[in-house]
Amino acid sequence: MNARVVMLGYASGIGARDPGCGDGPLRLRTSGLDEMLQARGVDAVWGEIYFPEPRRGETVRDTIQRLNKRLTLRVTEVLQGGGRPLVLGGDHSSAVGTWRGVLTALGADKKLGLLWIDAHLDAHTPETTHTGMIHGMPLAVLLGRLGRGGPGQAVVRPGHVAIVGARSFEAEEAMLLRELGVRVYGMEEIEQRGLAEVLREAHARVARETDAYGISVDIDSLDPNDAPGVGTPEPGGLRAGPLLAALAEITAAREPVALEIAEFNPHHDREDRTLRIVHEIAAVLTGAAQQDSPAEVERRYGVSGEATLPLVLVRGEGVWLWDQGGRRYLDMMAAYATVNHGHVHPRLVQALMQQAHQLTLGSHAFHNDRLPALLARLCQLLHMDRALALSTGAEAVEAALKAARKWAYRVKRVPEGKAEIIACEGGYHGQSITLAGMSSEAGRREGFGPYPKGFKLVPYGDAVALERAVTPHTAAFVVEPIQGESGIVVPPAGYLAQCKRICEDNGVLFLADEVQTGLGRTGAPLACDHEGVRPDGLMLGKALGGGMLPVSAFLARADLMSVLGPDDLGSTFAGNPLAAAVALEALNVMVEEHYAQRAAALGERLLTGLRAIHNPLVREVRGRGLLIGMELDVDAAGMRTVLERLTARGILSCPAARNVVRLSPPLVIQAAQIDWAIDEIAHALHEAHAAIGDGKAQRSTRASRRTSGPMRATS
Repeated sequence: MNARVVMLGYASGIGARDPGCGDGPLRLRTSGLDEMLQARGVDAVWGEIYFPEPRRGETVRDTIQRLNKRLTLRVTEVLQGGGRPLVLGGDHSSAVGTWRGVLTALGADKKLGLLWIDAHLDAHTPETTHTGMIHGMPLAVLLGRLGRGGPGQAVVRPGHVAIVGARSFEAEEAMLLRELGVRVYGMEEIEQRGLAEVLREAHARVARETDAYGISVDIDSLDPNDAPGVGTPEPGGLRAGPLLAALAEITAAREPVALEIAEFNPHHDREDRTLRIVHEIAAVLTGAAQQDSPAEVERRYGVSGEATLPLVLVRGEGVWLWDQGGRRYLDMMAAYATVNHGHVHPRLVQALMQQAHQLTLGSHAFHNDRLPALLARLCQLLHMDRALALSTGAEAVEAALKAARKWAYRVKRVPEGKAEIIACEGGYHGQSITLAGMSSEAGRREGFGPYPKGFKLVPYGDAVALERAVTPHTAAFVVEPIQGESGIVVPPAGYLAQCKRICEDNGVLFLADEVQTGLGRTGAPLACDHEGVRPDGLMLGKALGGGMLPVSAFLARADLMSVLGPDDLGSTFAGNPLAAAVALEALNVMVEEHYAQRAAALGERLLTGLRAIHNPLVREVRGRGLLIGMELDVDAAGMRTVLERLTARGILSCPAARNVVRLSPPLVIQAAQIDWAIDEIAHALHEAHAAIGDGKAQRSTRASRRTSGPMRATS
């Protein structure tokens, strides 16, 4: 695409109910649109910006006609000079000037195709309009239907026009287009067939057997969640990502002769979300070199990750997260129960910044002034004797295992090399070789053996099985009070207390892995507190770092911790002053802002609301505090559908096990946000059930639509 792109502004909003779109071209000019296109290899320059100049006594329609005549002349000049016009509105009445100018340059006998991407049909005449707004009439004008003046000169033939994205229009418009044979692809059909397939077919219609074709994009064709900066937002529209990808494909197949983007209203934009989308649409339409997304760069240079949905997050605050496009989401997973304090809690940010200006890392050869305060606070708050600061949850569990084995040899007098650790089936304690060896999940073990010996697994929730597995060589029992990665599995009431009694009776250490459940998540400082159990050893992580830094800890009774020597445990960054300062403040905030009490009350509210959802997909809702799982009757593809529907409604979650939706929001969430989330989850499940449960009916409908007549608009 070597032709110079000349950007022409149509700074008129007088044809719309909301005239704010008239300021769209100026906002685009000051935003550096030309510089962005140039940086991506497009020879792009700004031309004129045309403003309406009403004359005394003339109608709005007369003013718009004069404005469009000026635009027509300039579009013609650009094309005849070897350039390619990109008209930027302003309201969609610009289409009359844009495409008349294109046909004038091509020649009146030429065939022009037009791909019209819009939430509306814009096919009213003066006789049928309900509002009198001119921006609802340009397609009728281009088709030669002028109304009172009788048929006018058509710019495009009905068979060479395709409308994509329609979802809000009046019956009179639909009837006119149906009679003419204009092909309309409504949102219902797009959702069934997929946008890429629809745009390929629409592109073939307008580009095949025509001398040239153009693309006109009304920004209100997009879903207002993606593009709020429009004057006539219509819910349920096209999503920005799929639209950009599909446009890139069809424009690469055949270059459009001219381009138009209309109805960008900067007064309704939020955080420049729509502005950025307009930039990207302009880039795709002009053939700009596509910049790899962060996700694509990560895939190219990184190791295959676990991202469930192609979402790139760039900002967080409290319970909210924002993606690259500026869309906001309610975070209902909190990084696997790590961001208990909400994103960028101001007190934690202050603690981080203050310490970062003082000292971030010393050495284990010396003391620092921040770690002692953290260790004391941990032991006093959680009623433990000693604490060891580390960085990750896996490190804390490894430390517990090493301490337990050494204790077994030194204190319990288990023969050297015979100490056993009992863990639970379905448990998750980390990704190291040792911890993978404790897993019963084949996917976590395959390809990593051989594994260290000395581990037994027993069914989770079965205290009798634990008692049978204990031998004189058993050093410790390691257990999650609630199993997170297996699907938020809550054991039977009294299970932890029974296991603690069995351990005490047999001289076995009870080690509680509270990396995910600890620090208020389940409605108590520790999940063990619900049964009055004090573990012999305790592992913490995730929320201890406040969602800022990796911080973990192993806490234990004095006789257990005393078996460890100075060279037995530790790592370079463990206990560093920066991490200690943040973790100490995270503990203080947790207590002062009553996180455990909030999790108990709001967790009950969330559980009650979710259990009231009646949907065939839901098998069970379970959990404690704000650690909740919703088990669904779906396969992997169905689970993805559910997560996509949740994301579309502004809810971020991820699976806990194959078919369990994880719901573990930050503990700073408010009751109103809980209630909103419940409603959105219910709607998302309803949509997912319709998509998953009626697949056969959808395929049948799709087939019938492909063979039906040319008009398929739906309101």
